[in-house]
Amino acid sequence: MKKRNAWHDKLSVATSGSNLVGHAGAVLLRRCGDRTGLTAALSTVLPTGKGPGWLDRGVVLVSLAVTIVLGARSMSDIALLAHQAAIFGDPPSDSTVRRTLDSLDTTALTRIAKARAKVRRHVWDLLARRPGGFPWLNVAGKLLSGWVVIDMDATLITAHSDKNGAAVTFKKGYGFHPLGAWCANTAESLAMLLRPGNAGSNTVADHIRVLNDAIAQLPIRHRRKLLVRIDGAGATHDLLKHLHQLNTAWRTVRFTVGWAITDTDEKAIAALPEHAWTASLRQDGEATDTAGVAELTGLNPRADWIEGLRLVARRTHPAGRHKANLTALERKTGWRYAILATNIDRIHGVPGSHHPQFIDVVHRAHAGVEDKVRTNKAMGLRNLPSQSWTVNQGWVLAANIAADLDAWDPSARPARPTRPCPRRAGHPALPAVASTRETHRPRPTAMAHDQRNVALGHRLHDLLEPPQPATRTHLSRRRNPDHHRQEQTPAQETGAPAGDLRTTTLTTRGTKRSQTNQSRGIETL
Repeated sequence: MKKRNAWHDKLSVATSGSNLVGHAGAVLLRRCGDRTGLTAALSTVLPTGKGPGWLDRGVVLVSLAVTIVLGARSMSDIALLAHQAAIFGDPPSDSTVRRTLDSLDTTALTRIAKARAKVRRHVWDLLARRPGGFPWLNVAGKLLSGWVVIDMDATLITAHSDKNGAAVTFKKGYGFHPLGAWCANTAESLAMLLRPGNAGSNTVADHIRVLNDAIAQLPIRHRRKLLVRIDGAGATHDLLKHLHQLNTAWRTVRFTVGWAITDTDEKAIAALPEHAWTASLRQDGEATDTAGVAELTGLNPRADWIEGLRLVARRTHPAGRHKANLTALERKTGWRYAILATNIDRIHGVPGSHHPQFIDVVHRAHAGVEDKVRTNKAMGLRNLPSQSWTVNQGWVLAANIAADLDAWDPSARPARPTRPCPRRAGHPALPAVASTRETHRPRPTAMAHDQRNVALGHRLHDLLEPPQPATRTHLSRRRNPDHHRQEQTPAQETGAPAGDLRTTTLTTRGTKRSQTNQSRGIETL
């Protein structure tokens, strides 16, 4: 039987020369979706059809997600993939994209969620097999090994025309008010609920639904230790009760939520002696005297709240924009106060985790979810493209898939940024880098070029390729047919189809780095 060739067979990429094609990073994103099994999983659960004009709906959805990463704002922007027509073929039409999104009813969304969870389990297995292991969070210099952190937050999407579900928001705007959950360990978008613009910020049912959907996305073995962080919208009786009830004999759930300060809380703060305040910690664990932390538990007992609830107060010097809204106590003391609620008493294996300073710095790290929100808005969520609620709901799903591809493909962002640098709409990072389309395997060269392009060669390999035996250091296949009969390739050993890997040639600064890359046997496609 004749072997069927895939789109990535006999494909190589160079980052210099002539005959450049735009958005070369789309190849990596699409390949990332294929290698993780996402494309095949979506194709299995989505409707299938017959006929020469039928396009695989899984491929259409992944192609739309890739386009969203490239900066698409509407369904017609699927034409961005025309740059890669020689590789992927003609991109789906905007009508096909709309029909695909419009077919995503509740049943289809449930099946897609299960398929995404299965793929995520595979990706997390690969993450755990990297030399650095799974990315556990490091807070104040202490590693939260074994803990998966879920950050929940809501955002506003402005609608510039009448759309189903659009309504006046609490900020007097007009649009939608989706609620989402992200994994702080991997920056993945676990779940998101599209809501009308007039949806409440602290609606308990919505928070519970999104939280349950997010937990269902986690591999079972990673559900044993969960840390949920929510802003002030999470300080409701029913939500905290639900979080408390999630604790079982085999699962531990801890949470930190913001707390709205009442007159009773202010009286408790005023009763604190000065020596009760201790220096706050920065995210690197260093103490700072510009802010203070104190334990407030017991000074304002709340009998109607869950057992074991702790209140931690924080004080900072007010900024200029805060001075107009200071309370009488804050004007008197010269400090601005905030309170968080938590059920953390002690985290096993983390020294000092019971101290208010550590709990405070853990909760303040929740601010990182704002960067994920801005990134997701730059990748599809700034505008919902249709008047139909169902289509817009499908678009939100595609944006979440795009966020996952962006998180799984580290070549889409600079390596280890010193500070958060979320993308802006229309300004994608490495996926927009141009490269050369070659018809044969190019010879390695060494020339000065933007070092960001090196990521297009080896970063995706580090993420997706499972560890190989020590005796094998080169991953590419030879052209000699006899070689395949004598020795299996690593692709065959790991279950990948034979012949789907080819060495990608990338040029960088200096001959020494180029030779190092050759010795690694770098492959991305």
